[in-house]
Formats: sequence, structure tokens, C-alpha cells
Amino acid sequence: MSYDAPGPGGLDYAPCRYGRSRMLFRGPARPLSGDYVACLGGTETYGKYVARPWPARLEAAAGLPCVNFGGVNAGLDSFLGEPQVLEAASRARLTIVQAMGAQNLSNRYYRVHPRRNDRFLGPTPLMRHLFPATDFTEFHFTRHMTGALARRAPEHFGRLRSGLRETWVARMEALLDRVEAPVVLLWFAAAPPPERAGSPQSPEPLFVDRGMIEALRPRLAAVVEAVPGPAARGEGTCGMVFPPLEAPAAAQLPGPQAHQEVADALLPVLRAHLPQQ
Repeated sequence: MSYDAPGPGGLDYAPCRYGRSRMLFRGPARPLSGDYVACLGGTETYGKYVARPWPARLEAAAGLPCVNFGGVNAGLDSFLGEPQVLEAASRARLTIVQAMGAQNLSNRYYRVHPRRNDRFLGPTPLMRHLFPATDFTEFHFTRHMTGALARRAPEHFGRLRSGLRETWVARMEALLDRVEAPVVLLWFAAAPPPERAGSPQSPEPLFVDRGMIEALRPRLAAVVEAVPGPAARGEGTCGMVFPPLEAPAAAQLPGPQAHQEVADALLPVLRAHLPQQ
């Protein structure tokens, strides 16, 4: 996939696969034997434009391998469709799952790509009934689509958003059912979880709010909120590696200081659950 190929001025992410998985992860590939921590997530966990993303930094601090199962534009459906990754997560001493957006899920209204979950594949009959005047062929990405629908038909958009939120909780429960290791939910975002799911213009993870997280808390080993502090917010793209034409995309993603803050926030939790380390 071209997004992992290092262009002029770009990083070599050494993309790899594990077993029969069709997803590409941040490499180099790590052995899935012995003790390790599994890190599941999207573009932020993958660490696009960052030489040392938070799993690598956590590993250095903890002295325990942290396998980066982050995928570019991945969502919960990406992992639920990859049995080999879920098996690896179950064998881990601890599994950390980044909270990913609720818009990037196949649901009763529309379907998304099975691996790059931000890609919109098509509406269901229920979606066409809810938004009868919409030409869905103009949409290729879920964020664009949800934003357009919120503007054009706000009276119906709330129903769609409610359905996405319900689907997110159900898929998280399905993931927890299939991962036997203790699971830590990581909130890695520009702001703390909102009290109520916001608009399509809100930052990632889209449409996820505190109540949804609290509904899962009894089944989680811990919830860690890592919101970049002033230093991380102020660094912009300093320390990030990207081709010049990708500067606008890099500016939308967390930089090295934010990744370090995530590792710092996770380290006490990891040590508490693995006291012998």
C-alpha cells in the first residue's frame, strides 16, 4: 500500500504482517513469543510521521516488548476481522486498545472497508430511507459523509449518530469478549472525552463520549486518558518526518512529545498490572 512507502523526506515504517493477517502494521515485525504487550489502534498508534511512536517509547521505559498493531485508518472492525491479531492480543500479558472513532464501523446504515475503516463503501436500505435526497456516490470517506449529512439533514442526523454510538459500544464489547488478556483502553486525543458525543467537526475519536467509555469500564483493566499538554500542543510538526507535500496531514497528527506523554501515562498502569517487571 502506497501510504507506507517512504517517499523523498519520508519515514521508512518497515510495514509488516503477522501470520495470515491482511493488515499492514508498523514494523519491523516482532516475535510473538514470551512476554509482550499488544498495542492496538489507528493512525496515532501506528505513529505516522513519528520515528518513535508511543509503543516504542513504552517498551524502552518498561523493558518489555510492546508490539505495535496500529494500522493507518484502522478502526475496531479492522481488528475484529483479523483472528491472528486477536489471538496475539489474547496471548499478551496486557493489551492496550486505543479508542477509535465510531464513524469507522460497518453498521445498520452503511458499510466501510474491512481494513481501512475510514473508507465508505455504500449505504444500506435503511440509510437511503433516512436520507432519501442524498446521492451517496459522492462520498468516499466516512468523516466527509457524516459531516455532509449533518449539514444537509440535521433533523435525521441524530438518529444516525445514535446508531453509530450503539454500534461502537457493541463492537468494543465484542473485542473484549475475544481478547483474553487484561485490556487497557487508551484515550489519545486532543481533548478529554466529551460528556456527549459531538458533531462531525469534533476531533477524533468521533462520536465517542465519556458515557460510552464508562459503560465499558467494569470490563477493562484501566482507562488511560492521554491529552497532549501545552508543550506537545505547541511543538506543531517539530520532530516529525514527512515529505513537504504531506505537511498539512502531519499537522493534524500528534508529534513526538505527545507520544512521549502517552508512554508516560501508560507506564504506571503497565507496572501496576505487571508488578514483576
